[in-house]
Amino acid sequence: MHSILSAIVIAALAYVGTMFDNFFAFAAQLLVTDPKRFKRVSWAQALGVGVLVVIAGGIGSLLTPIPLPWIGILCLAPWALGVHAWRQRDQPPSETFRRGAITTFVMTLALGGDNLAVWIPLLRANGVVHAVVSVCVFAGLEFLFIVSARALTSRPKAVEWGSKYAPRSVPWIYFGLGVLILIECRSF
Repeated sequence: MHSILSAIVIAALAYVGTMFDNFFAFAAQLLVTDPKRFKRVSWAQALGVGVLVVIAGGIGSLLTPIPLPWIGILCLAPWALGVHAWRQRDQPPSETFRRGAITTFVMTLALGGDNLAVWIPLLRANGVVHAVVSVCVFAGLEFLFIVSARALTSRPKAVEWGSKYAPRSVPWIYFGLGVLILIECRSF
C-alpha cells in the first residue's frame, strides 16, 4: 500500500500532466475575455474539472469488480493520445476566440478525454482513502491552475510561448502518464 505522500505526488503528476496543455489554452482564452467575466469563466472551468472528476470516480467505482492489474490496460489511452499529440505537434496553435462561461464549461468537458483516461485508473487503483486524497489534490491544483492562468494574462508573451511549445511536450507527458498507470495498477 502506498503512503499518503506518494498518493499526493501521483495525483499531482496526473493532474499537471493532463492539464498542462489546457493551462495555456485557458490562459489564452482569458487574454481575449473581458476581465469583468474572469470570475464567471473561472468558475465554469472549475465546474468542468469537477464534473470530470465525478465521472472518473464513478467509472472507476464501476470497475471495482475487475482485478486491478487488468485496469492497467487503460494505459493504452494516454499512449494513443501521445501518438496523436506527436503527429499534431507541429500544427499551428488553434486560434482562440472570445468565449463565455457556458462555452468554457463545454470546452473543459470536451478536452477532458485525456483527464478521464488517466484519472479513472488512478482513482480506481488504491482505494477510497487515496481517491479522496487525489480529489483533494486535484481541487487544490485546480485553484492554482485558475489563479496562475489569470496571473498570466498580464504576460501575453508567456501565454504565446506556452501555446507554441506545449504541444511538443504533451506527447512525452502522455507516454509518462501511461507508465504511471501501469505502475499504480501493478500491471507488470
